[in-house]
Amino acid sequence: MSNQKLINFLNQELSNFSVMYIKLHRYHWFVQGRHFFHLHKLFEELYTEMAADIDTLAERILAIGGKPLATMSKFLEETTLVEAQADDKENELISQLISDYGQMVRELNETGRKLAEEQQDQPTIDLLNELQGKFEKHIWMFNAYLAYE
Repeated sequence: MSNQKLINFLNQELSNFSVMYIKLHRYHWFVQGRHFFHLHKLFEELYTEMAADIDTLAERILAIGGKPLATMSKFLEETTLVEAQADDKENELISQLISDYGQMVRELNETGRKLAEEQQDQPTIDLLNELQGKFEKHIWMFNAYLAYE
């Protein structure tokens, strides 16, 4: 059985990660408010982490015989996320990140894992599990941040 569906899915997530990388940069640059210093640093940490995730995912695509997408136009065609559109307030930025990370978690869990299991591709399953766990931790922390506002 061909693994093209899995490769296509991984490229969709690569597109999501790339859009998220740019979104996190935008939030890093434009955040304002009482928590500026903390959020400015946090968004830098998150986009640095996302850069590593992009590389890991692209290399996994290559390892299973695929070709990772590598242009912004292709990323924008394939992403399931929405680009950042406005200079939002702190809570709006955090709420959007909860939504975006949540969407990626659902896709990794509901679609990606199934496709990787069909291929009996344990390394990809492991990668998806690792990403899911990391993103779920971010969601938990973002929700905790909003609880005090």
